[in-house]
Amino acid sequence: MKIRITNRCPDIEPPSRATPHAAGFDLRAAVDAPLLLAPGRRALVPTGISIEIPPGFEGQVRARSGLAIKHGIALVNAPGTIDADYRGEIGVILVNLGEEPFTISRGDRIAQLVIAALAPCELEVAAELAPTARGEGGFGSTGT
Repeated sequence: MKIRITNRCPDIEPPSRATPHAAGFDLRAAVDAPLLLAPGRRALVPTGISIEIPPGFEGQVRARSGLAIKHGIALVNAPGTIDADYRGEIGVILVNLGEEPFTISRGDRIAQLVIAALAPCELEVAAELAPTARGEGGFGSTGT
């Protein structure tokens, strides 16, 4: 499968896999100046790229584990979804859950992009749902 991208920031490396078997492509920050993300604050960070995903697939924007464990940097809407018909610039909504300010510089790896297949399905309105042993048991209903 081919994924097409436009890169409006030729000085920034396009998305790439860090290792041959990596699931995600690293997304990089296309900020014009360093962005200081204070604890508890969030920001929409541009990537400088747009993407063409084939129908039947989606892009999932996910956090980078190193940023999460070392600095408390997470995604507000994890995973973020990129629909196959979206052609705008990809932005990453980062939040600083850590205790120290975090600086995002141009070209920093800020998230990863995973391409996933969608299961073909249709929703059907029904008066009832088929019963299961779990039933309506929700949060914590299957144990601790």
